[in-house]
Amino acid sequence: MFSGIDEVDWASMEHAYGPADDVPHLLRGLASDDPAEREAALDGMYGAVHHQGDVYACTLACIPFLFELVVDPGVRDRGGVVELLTSIGGFDLDEDDEAEIDEDEIEGAANYAMAAAAVTAGAEVFVGLISDEDPGVRLAAPLALATLHRHPVRVLALLRERLPVEPDEEVRLALVEAAGRVALRHRPLAERVGQWLGRLADRADSPGLRLAALAQLARCSPDGLPGDVVPVVSGLLREMRAATGGGTDPGRDGADGAATGPERTAKNARAVGAEPSGPAPADAEAAGTTAVDTGAPDSTATDTTPVGTDALDLTTDTGTIGTGAVDSTTDTGAAGTEPGAAHRAEQTAAPTLLGQLRALFAEENAGHATPWAADLLRTLHVGLDDRVADRTALLADQLRSPDRHQRIDAVRMSGGLIRAWRGSYEELVALVGEQVADPEPRLADAASHVLEELFSLAAPAADALAARLAADPGSWVKTWAAGPPGLGSPVKALARLGDPRVLPALAAALELPQVPHDVGAAIVHLGEAARPLAGALRHRLAEVALDEEAYDRASPLLAGLAGLRAGEAAPEVLRVLRGAPEFRGEWLRTAALRALGSFGPAAREAVPELRTLLRSPVAAARTEAAEALWAVSGDAETVLPVLSEGLRADQAHDRRTAAAALGALGPRAEAVAPRLRALLTHGELWLRVDAAIALWRVTGRSGEATEALLADWERSRHVRVRVAECLAGTGPVPEGSAAAHVLRSELASVRRHNAMDGGYGSHDIHEDEKLLALCRTALRGPGKGTTK
Repeated sequence: MFSGIDEVDWASMEHAYGPADDVPHLLRGLASDDPAEREAALDGMYGAVHHQGDVYACTLACIPFLFELVVDPGVRDRGGVVELLTSIGGFDLDEDDEAEIDEDEIEGAANYAMAAAAVTAGAEVFVGLISDEDPGVRLAAPLALATLHRHPVRVLALLRERLPVEPDEEVRLALVEAAGRVALRHRPLAERVGQWLGRLADRADSPGLRLAALAQLARCSPDGLPGDVVPVVSGLLREMRAATGGGTDPGRDGADGAATGPERTAKNARAVGAEPSGPAPADAEAAGTTAVDTGAPDSTATDTTPVGTDALDLTTDTGTIGTGAVDSTTDTGAAGTEPGAAHRAEQTAAPTLLGQLRALFAEENAGHATPWAADLLRTLHVGLDDRVADRTALLADQLRSPDRHQRIDAVRMSGGLIRAWRGSYEELVALVGEQVADPEPRLADAASHVLEELFSLAAPAADALAARLAADPGSWVKTWAAGPPGLGSPVKALARLGDPRVLPALAAALELPQVPHDVGAAIVHLGEAARPLAGALRHRLAEVALDEEAYDRASPLLAGLAGLRAGEAAPEVLRVLRGAPEFRGEWLRTAALRALGSFGPAAREAVPELRTLLRSPVAAARTEAAEALWAVSGDAETVLPVLSEGLRADQAHDRRTAAAALGALGPRAEAVAPRLRALLTHGELWLRVDAAIALWRVTGRSGEATEALLADWERSRHVRVRVAECLAGTGPVPEGSAAAHVLRSELASVRRHNAMDGGYGSHDIHEDEKLLALCRTALRGPGKGTTK
């Protein structure tokens, strides 16, 4: 093995962390008899040689040696190496990607293409691995074939032939997943694969396999799903609970489900980003951060067998579907048992990312007989896409399950659904709310976290959140080894509802030695209901030492006082403004000026200080002081020259601040209209938007400003809330106008305007619901009835 490895000039190559002269050691480590050494080597391969999916020259040089490893039956944990090869060779570079490559990316793109060609050229190896004695290898081989083999029709035949005789349940699920993967990459096969999956969904011998078939059917041929998909899936989940002894909640009757071993190596590899082109089971809406496979055709491989021929009749039954000749006296990996668990049981904890992920997975799924069920359900949800009513009904059923693991999965998927799609969620939210009282911390915390992100949509769970706060003061504040404390999810969720029942928790937080960093934001959402906290905020602000930690300690207090418009706190705010230290002093100054501006005329004692700041050598300080001075004194004559000059500031952020402040002056600032108009063609998106809004407000004429705002609305979803605020403040927009068309189109969309594949923000739902409300207000005019 490894013939010629020492002849490669590894030292001349680099990986993510420098010279690649350590790669031979990693490759030999993959063949070690020591499980800890194998794990460390695989961790190193993903961490350096294939860092975040990158392909370097040394990655290419590894490919022949990795193939030597996977074909040697004496090597342990070969499934992880198969997955590594799948990841290295599975990157698809489509025409759109190629068009966007710049000169700095040419070498990287060439490496991806060479890796795909090299691994694809050796993909015939994976054919023999589909029946390997090692279940871990059999688990990884189907995806490798589906992703890398040149002949998709042959691959499908192999998958179908293997399914009836495969003894391991999780491997059988992988075979079905691979068939869906082939259909996505080779669309002419999708219809025939869909018909086969439909037969599996109807006739397979295990509920898990039928669920897997439905999930892949949803991905590659959603029209083939049964019309009653929700009751069908709900029935399968009940069958799975009955089959695995998971029909009762271990937290309710003291019984525990069957224990599972550590997760398979494949899950480890995917968790560290080892599969950039693999069939991720969920997108941002289902899992929070995972991107969805697009199913683009394989640009590196072609099939010599015409795809449209009858070389493989996927709709003809060649035997009992999924039965498998299983010897009951042999450990065959029944549902709930990890493939190759006995083989990998010897693995010991290692200080590697893979080891940590395996430990986390084991902890997360302790007592879970079918940990793979969550992935199948996420895949199904992704395939159901905009069928929000079906997805909501399915999640509601899961949330009523006696199986706590199913409820945890359902809570998380509910958050993903609501985050990405608009709909009617009252019942679903109420069911999530019921989970916050569960004695299992993971379930209660997951539910609280989802409710925290819902803002006003969490109203059906308000009583449950209030009960949780009353029963568990320990949930009020979270502390960490480093950094300031933060409010617990139940506190933030209730505060974001504006519910005064959260006040005791916030009052207690203000008494802590270090005030939670997000207490100010919570008070802002409560508004006037939090007025009883003003005295505590003033007292704590007066105690803040004006040293290098002043910003961290004062900013939440300043935010809270600004939210309350507590003008009586002007002396305390002025102390901070005058004594701001050099470290982060500009941030502290900004926070203090915003607070003074929010106080309005109640902060008149700050006028001399604000006038002094108008002469600051720092442009941002002058602009922010002018903005605050206008709010406090209404002295347009003094602030107008400063704000006008602010439109010429070097930093776009300072120009934006000046434009927004000029808009607040209204017609008094009409003299600066030409300068604002000139900014409508500026290259910075947000500056154009703020300038257009200010121009509208100072001139009272909407024409040119509206045209510019609607153009940027189409260019970027991120400015839509800001534009809608302007339209709502001056509405109603004329019926039949371009603005009315844009607003009604937004209201008609079922997809949230800021939904992303691969990630999300904690305020996404709040921002989108705010956008919808603003669109309705803009169409009907302030104070008018509801507009659909």
